[in-house]
Amino acid sequence: MYKISTLNKISPAGLARFTDAYEIADGTNGIDGSAGVLVRSQAMHDMKFDESLLSIARAGAGVNNIPLESCADRGIVVFNTPGANANAVKELVVGALVLAARNLDKAIAWTNAFAGNESDNIGKEVEKGKSKFAGSELKGKTISVFGLGAIGILVCNAAVDLGMNVIGYDPYIGVPSALRLDASVKIEAKPEVALAKSDYVSLHLPSLPSTNGMFNAELLSNIKPGAIFLNFSRDKLIDESAMIDALESGKVSKYITDFATNGIIGREDVVCMPHLGASTEEAEDNCAMMAAEEIMDYLENGNIKNSVNFPTVNLGPIGNQTRVAIITKNEPYPVKLAAAMFADKNITAIAGATRGEYGYALLATDDNIAEIPKVPEVLRVRVLTTD
Repeated sequence: MYKISTLNKISPAGLARFTDAYEIADGTNGIDGSAGVLVRSQAMHDMKFDESLLSIARAGAGVNNIPLESCADRGIVVFNTPGANANAVKELVVGALVLAARNLDKAIAWTNAFAGNESDNIGKEVEKGKSKFAGSELKGKTISVFGLGAIGILVCNAAVDLGMNVIGYDPYIGVPSALRLDASVKIEAKPEVALAKSDYVSLHLPSLPSTNGMFNAELLSNIKPGAIFLNFSRDKLIDESAMIDALESGKVSKYITDFATNGIIGREDVVCMPHLGASTEEAEDNCAMMAAEEIMDYLENGNIKNSVNFPTVNLGPIGNQTRVAIITKNEPYPVKLAAAMFADKNITAIAGATRGEYGYALLATDDNIAEIPKVPEVLRVRVLTTD
């Protein structure tokens, strides 16, 4: 029986994925004895993890709230759920584009100000102000999309469907992602060039040391005057003081973001939302189901998919064999190491890879595993059977 602790509210659709081999527990008062944790936004950096904890799955994409390196050093595999909430975020971005282009936020506020007016001609009185909110159409405008992962690709393709000219920026885009992009999307290698061409900018980059603060005064100085800037990715990507300066100078005409901070909330040139990106019933279900499946596949079969601190390794279902899962650090050849550790066994399948300084090997055997050799580079070893 595996104990799975939940932090935050996890969709029942995800919890229903667990079989009778799992005990679901509320982990808000501690996660001792848990083999896995399901989490959304709760900060885990100050939490204590005991030796039982093998995996953490974030029901969402961002993992800022999880101490990735310390988890890796303890042999705890951290998963996220890329793409599970992509459609929800894409639809919100499309809505934000329309809101910005047509000044809907200010137009709605204008209309609501007439509440309680008893005039018989309220409609005409409201309509008198419409010229103040005249906007523009999205068709024919240029948008640059920074980050071409699951969400960024959907935003690009939706913008193409709206008749926009689309520029994509992602220095790490792979072939599978590129193939999902509409053929009309132009890839730009230099962020400053993309900004200079764009009427709209939409961010879909991960929060990393290399991207945090990326949009600073120097980079924003290249933006096309009057551009509208959308951030539905992470607040850390923006140098907030530089963004405020760009707004006050008119370089950026409007900033629409899903992340409230004291510096921007309430400004006339900012539309701030309460982190609504993945807040749909469908997205929460999808994320929770994927997270549950990732944990079960790892605990039962030893397979790793969508981990953010260990490599992808997959041998499929365990069947009737025994598997040995080996987590390493500072070992460039985890498969070779695993094969040497169990050279006296009949190894029927083996796979492994590295991610940075951490590695993972998974081997299958028909033999019983009674002893585990001790190797300095090995952080953790698990023996998996169906018994």
